Amino acid sequence: MEPLRSPGASSGPGVVVGRVAQLNRYPVKSLGGERPERIEVDRRGVVGDRLWAVTDPDGRFGSGKTTRRFRRMPGLLEMRAAYDGEVPVVTFPDGRPVWGDDPEVHAALSAHVGRPVRLAREGEVPHADEGPVHVVTTASLRAASAGPPVDAGRTRANLVLDTDVLTDELLLSGAPGPETRRFVEDDWVGRRLRVGTVELALTGPMPRCVMVGMAQDGLPDDRAVLRELLRRHDGHLGLVADVLVPGTITLGDDASLL
Repeated sequence: MEPLRSPGASSGPGVVVGRVAQLNRYPVKSLGGERPERIEVDRRGVVGDRLWAVTDPDGRFGSGKTTRRFRRMPGLLEMRAAYDGEVPVVTFPDGRPVWGDDPEVHAALSAHVGRPVRLAREGEVPHADEGPVHVVTTASLRAASAGPPVDAGRTRANLVLDTDVLTDELLLSGAPGPETRRFVEDDWVGRRLRVGTVELALTGPMPRCVMVGMAQDGLPDDRAVLRELLRRHDGHLGLVADVLVPGTITLGDDASLL
């Protein structure tokens, strides 16, 4: 891969602010996902992303937390899902794969989480937490931690942008209390971002919950991640985006603010 252009470099209309370092798609909500080299994006978001969910009899979606729409189901983060064509394949912790169109998938999931559940495709109620697409930058992953950067896998972002800029400027309020830092995305809210042939509207920051520190995808349980985010950036990391222009994004594509 070519070296990243300096922030502020021009690439046609807009200003290049980063490059796609990682693409993530999660076929089943709250399970581990896959890292394709190319994704299609429509008005709903990344095609196939969180299109399926583990649901309980009252219709709530399996998650690491319990809310009006979600129900905490321990064990979901231990599994992964990837597409075989248009069918999600769920891989259990013992390495056993079960195809989403196999009638046995519901019983297998129920046994794993310890409650009656089904694997269901998205209906009228969307599976997304905050918005269609989630973006995070490597600069803010660094700024979010006092030690090594937060692993991008904890954010479950669709787009991870490599941004070689300083983003942890300390903001001093003059009053005692927790420090807060300015992240690069703070200045992007309300603007448009072009990545590949896709154009996104950056609508606001992504709030974090306990899931960011839970054990997942080979990462250990680390509840200090959320505490540090609350101290440094009001618990926010990354941005939520709506899709203005559908299209294609490929690993290595430039990201330009318009």
